[in-house]
Amino acid sequence: MSRLRLATLEDADAIDVLMKASIREIFPSFYDERQTRASIRFIASVDRTLIEDGTYFVAEIDGELVACGGWSRRDKLYTGSGDAADDARRLDPATEPARVRAMFTRSDWTRRGLGTQILEACEAAAKSAGFGTLALMATMPGLQLYTRYGFEVIEQVQIPMPDGTTIAGASMQKPIR
Repeated sequence: MSRLRLATLEDADAIDVLMKASIREIFPSFYDERQTRASIRFIASVDRTLIEDGTYFVAEIDGELVACGGWSRRDKLYTGSGDAADDARRLDPATEPARVRAMFTRSDWTRRGLGTQILEACEAAAKSAGFGTLALMATMPGLQLYTRYGFEVIEQVQIPMPDGTTIAGASMQKPIR
């Protein structure tokens, strides 16, 4: 049975390993080798602000981290977007959506409800913080999970990375229940 809990800064190294392994093992079914390498480098990066804000979750099974993900009340939409001046700006819950961020599952634990569990925790926490909508930038491996959870595609996009590589993605939103 999995145990979902808030991540701590002590989890950062294990989260980093999980993120990189998830991309290394899952992305090749959706992206080419260059895109997968760039994603490991630029997307699989722990955002310590999410952990410090108390908005990042990890799922543990037998003491091992097997999934992670969170939400943010800040303006940054996804890790690979680089650093922008407004990234730390707090969102207005009355007019802006909370951001679902950095969702990863170990490849041997996909399709077992862990992503849904994390999304439910994110949605409940964002609702408690006064948000009425969730938004995210989906990579292709997560599209099925997010659609099944009730997110709708706003726009198909090419997600740019700092080295010029792009990967297919989708900007998505859903109203909070």
